[in-house]
Amino acid sequence: YVSYVKQLTRKPVVGVGRFTSPDTMLRQIREGILDLVGGARPSIADPFLPNKIREGRLDDIRECIGCNLCYAADYQGIPIRCTQNPTMGEEWRRGWHPEFIAKKGSESSVLVVGAGPAGLEATRALGQRGYRVTLAEATRELGGRVTRESKLPGLSEWQRVRDYRLQQIDVMPNVEVFRESELSVDEVLAVEADHIVFATGATWRADGFGRSHLYPLTTLSPDARILTPDDVMAGHLPDGPTVIFDDDSFYMGGVIAEQVRRANVPVSVVTPENVVSAWCEYTSEQYQVQKHLLELGVEIKTAHSLLAYDGQAVTISCTHTGRQQSIKADVLIMVTARRPRDELYQALKQRMEGEAQTPFRSVRRIGDCEALAIIAAAVYAGHRYARELDTEPDPDVPLRLE
Repeated sequence: YVSYVKQLTRKPVVGVGRFTSPDTMLRQIREGILDLVGGARPSIADPFLPNKIREGRLDDIRECIGCNLCYAADYQGIPIRCTQNPTMGEEWRRGWHPEFIAKKGSESSVLVVGAGPAGLEATRALGQRGYRVTLAEATRELGGRVTRESKLPGLSEWQRVRDYRLQQIDVMPNVEVFRESELSVDEVLAVEADHIVFATGATWRADGFGRSHLYPLTTLSPDARILTPDDVMAGHLPDGPTVIFDDDSFYMGGVIAEQVRRANVPVSVVTPENVVSAWCEYTSEQYQVQKHLLELGVEIKTAHSLLAYDGQAVTISCTHTGRQQSIKADVLIMVTARRPRDELYQALKQRMEGEAQTPFRSVRRIGDCEALAIIAAAVYAGHRYARELDTEPDPDVPLRLE
């Protein structure tokens, strides 16, 4: 498109295309492809992108991941949001500046349990405020769900959510990070932190519970091989005909289907929606998702819900007529709902019940551990926790308009 336009005019040409790398931007200019680089989504992820390039602070850039949540909010007519930049849309309403944050309100120390998107953002923002922060992660890898999901087809840029925060945390002398540190209640208390915040994430359910089934299914054979996205992301791929029941309807069902199909396994996607990955219509990706899956040879069964699985065949029913049919399958993958991993939080609360005095000033849950949602919501929760520590925030901030 740009080459065609450049043939028609001698005027300067500006183009967009989610340019996030300064090197890529510079190459566009030097090779004469563009005269000016436009950055809409990258400027939402980091409004100070040009200044950081000018000042050589490339590691401080919050690079856009292309999730299109900003576009989705615009499409739905709701306040805009961004996975990378939790202050987006809150500059006026809450007074959150994208770069600056109030200094710490006390000499308190904070223990953050879990290094997923919520825990990393809470740690980064608390560290920026000047608090002494200890971040404990149960596994070797940091990043939680963004690290796992970034290994799925088409989601490699998800890792930028992790990388930006780790780059910031690594240079903070007041922050300590401990990997492979799965804590018990006694170990949590032994840290002697003033504030404890749990960001331990969630796991995908395998019992069918979700939007279409408000209770776990009792029609699933205990001997049947039923997997979840967590299993697939851990490398446990099916080796025979597979049915994916997608009751989530965002991106996960599609990328899991592609991951399994690329292992030369026959795949059928069943969804109660009238199209596959229906919520991706808001991000302007649904058509591409469905087209791509069909090109890969994935069978798609829309407007059908899951009834039962006996280990050999999946029974489904039409959501409009109730007509039933069976699909032979060695494996069923559930992409339905998730369950918070809040066992440690609950155990700590139980230990403290009845105690006349607790050794810490506050204990909280944030992110998926508290409320299951998208990655952007987890990042926002971590940022809000850090902003509001040692303050008295109004939980019902009115929507102020300029």
